[in-house]
Amino acid sequence: MIKSIILAAGKGTRMKSDMPKVLHTIFDKTLVGYVLDAVTGITDENFVIVGHKAELVEKHIQENYSNSKCILQSPQLGTGHAASMAVPFLKDFDGEVVILNGDLPLITANTIKEFIEFHKNQNSDVTVMSAIFDNPTNYGRIIRNADNTLNSIVEEKDTTPEQKEVKEINVGCYCLNWAKIKSVFGELKTNNAQGEYYLTDIVKWANDKQMSVNAYIIKDNDETFGINSKTHLAEASRLLNQRVINKHLENGVQIIDPLTTWISPETEIGSDTIIYPSCYINGKNKIGKNCKIGPFAHLRGDVILEDNVKIGNFVEVKKATIKSHTNACHLSYIGDSEIGSGVNIGAGTITANYNPLTKVKSKTVIKDNVKIGSNSVLVAPVTIEEGANVGALSVITKNLPAWALALTRAPLRILENWVKK
Repeated sequence: MIKSIILAAGKGTRMKSDMPKVLHTIFDKTLVGYVLDAVTGITDENFVIVGHKAELVEKHIQENYSNSKCILQSPQLGTGHAASMAVPFLKDFDGEVVILNGDLPLITANTIKEFIEFHKNQNSDVTVMSAIFDNPTNYGRIIRNADNTLNSIVEEKDTTPEQKEVKEINVGCYCLNWAKIKSVFGELKTNNAQGEYYLTDIVKWANDKQMSVNAYIIKDNDETFGINSKTHLAEASRLLNQRVINKHLENGVQIIDPLTTWISPETEIGSDTIIYPSCYINGKNKIGKNCKIGPFAHLRGDVILEDNVKIGNFVEVKKATIKSHTNACHLSYIGDSEIGSGVNIGAGTITANYNPLTKVKSKTVIKDNVKIGSNSVLVAPVTIEEGANVGALSVITKNLPAWALALTRAPLRILENWVKK
């Protein structure tokens, strides 16, 4: 069995925000959410250590992650102290415990799996995650023994000139043989300038007891990117987006301008689909083959597009299913909708799905081969049956039968020579 401890108690002072650091988002998913999603399917249970504005973090975890339990750290006395908060909940546990920081949105499930497998294959009691940086300044250095096992972690300010040249650094993630290591949390000391309990002291403690201590070198340094400021958040967002873009390009999606295109990690896209510049695709979506999206399109999540769908410029789609060979080419909003195949949505069409008085969202259903004229409003709940046509400028408040024509515009009046008069 494998369990995790996620460190998410910090305030994140450099974020300059009233919101806890781990609740900041990329593509509307929280930083701690990315970490919890990465361990899902690997761990049996997760313990999230909360502190600053704990009630907000705990509410988010309870609502979204059923296999995770929040534990309050108060006062906050360092990383070692934070991890020790889980000890009473793991007193009889015999297995591996992975300790991860809650501000690592780029960490992947594959890396965590390889980290644990390395730990097991080495018969390790403590394994530290490390990375090779060309410029390791300000990071704790990984100092190895002649047999390549881990001797110590030396902080930058304490390094010798020789140690300062070491390019392998401590990422701050650990895999522990819990039954053998748990007693360390009762023996950590605060003999440092900060007066805190440090997780790094586990390495010396285990070596002093002649345990097996190793370091696992991560393959992709981007995964070690921790968030401490809004600048970091923007950079991590860019790195995550580039990872997603590269995946889609390799899978046969044509992305005209990767620099202005944003696609969430949860979005699936079929081959030969073209994404034009300046599109923002957020949330969980499934886009079929041979679709055309954009330019300047916005998919807000829970969108399913079948093959050969066109979503054009300045079209916003949310919580909608659109079947094959349907077009919504210009300046339209499609929300809470189910749209058939062969449908044409005219420019400026709105599905009015939200009642601001009752705060209820209702559904619009448009069957196959329907044609919606430009600047029409479909007031949900409403169903447009197969083949019906809606004339331009119409406001539809009732269900339409198949093959009908619906018009609500006022009659055209022409007053000759009015301008001259």
